[in-house]
Amino acid sequence: MIVDAFQNANLTVGPLTLPNRVVLAPMAGITDAPFRRMAHRYGAGLVVSEMVASEALETGHAETALRAEAAGLPVHAVQLAGNEPASMARAAAMAEASGAALIDINMGCPAKRVTTGLAGAALLRDLDLATRIIAAVVGAVRVPVTLKTRLGWDDSGLIAPELARRAADIGVRLVTIHGRTRCQFYTGSADWAAIAAISGAIDLPVLANGDLVAAEQAPAMLAASGGAGVMIGRGAQGRPWFPAQVAAYLATGQVPADPSLAEQRDVLLELYEDWLSHYGVELGRRQARKHIGWALEAAAVTAGRPPDALAHWRKRILTQDEPREVRTGLRAAFDELSWSAAA
Repeated sequence: MIVDAFQNANLTVGPLTLPNRVVLAPMAGITDAPFRRMAHRYGAGLVVSEMVASEALETGHAETALRAEAAGLPVHAVQLAGNEPASMARAAAMAEASGAALIDINMGCPAKRVTTGLAGAALLRDLDLATRIIAAVVGAVRVPVTLKTRLGWDDSGLIAPELARRAADIGVRLVTIHGRTRCQFYTGSADWAAIAAISGAIDLPVLANGDLVAAEQAPAMLAASGGAGVMIGRGAQGRPWFPAQVAAYLATGQVPADPSLAEQRDVLLELYEDWLSHYGVELGRRQARKHIGWALEAAAVTAGRPPDALAHWRKRILTQDEPREVRTGLRAAFDELSWSAAA
């Protein structure tokens, strides 16, 4: 069984040995320093920064610098995006000098604002440029370099195996594949079986990514993809403990229970304070809103209620600008949920 094979299994990426094979995906606007710290505290094997634009990092853009912040983690992993080899190399060197122990290259982001700049998944249409970027980054740093990409730009150009082979030859230490093309964005279902073509093409660890939202799905994902581990993106939204639950299931065959409602409340309140501190009150309260919405949905599911059971509280809390009122609303929302669960 896949679960048996992953008992006590760790993952090696160059000189780094990770405690397990479940990685929190880099997600723009989501995996900021507070959220990464919390996911690591619960037991994710690795957490990766949100996407950092290489040119913005070079020029000292303040918000970009926050995205690349070390966050006090034992392994600081930074994901870079860009379309100019020299700029990507300089940004990688800057990240390494600031403490990054791993550099991930983004060649999979499907967002139009990224691909119109010929970065992210747009590089799947220019393998030679993608190769030059990988070579420039690998040559600029001493820490391990990894690559995250998709199956291809569209169904007529599934070039991920060739890109992975080139990356492995250059010196990349791990490849993550999201089981969709760029043109699919996030529609339909991720094709875990298609990832097997990449797993079989290179002698490197391959992480399977896409649509893992329940721990019990992980063995099927690994079996279909031939992956060495999994990367979790949207499944962790509102649930920083979820990667650790997946790791525990792969190791033991048992899924740990969700944290209690009281613990979820306290985690969310702690994160809220961290966002206010990390970004400043004005930006922090805006950044927190999406996380609060997801966290209320996750709490409702834990309580055995529909995800929208706290929709009335969500609307009330997310329209508040005063942090004191947000804290009060969160406590009241969780109290209501606890009372309904008890009843």
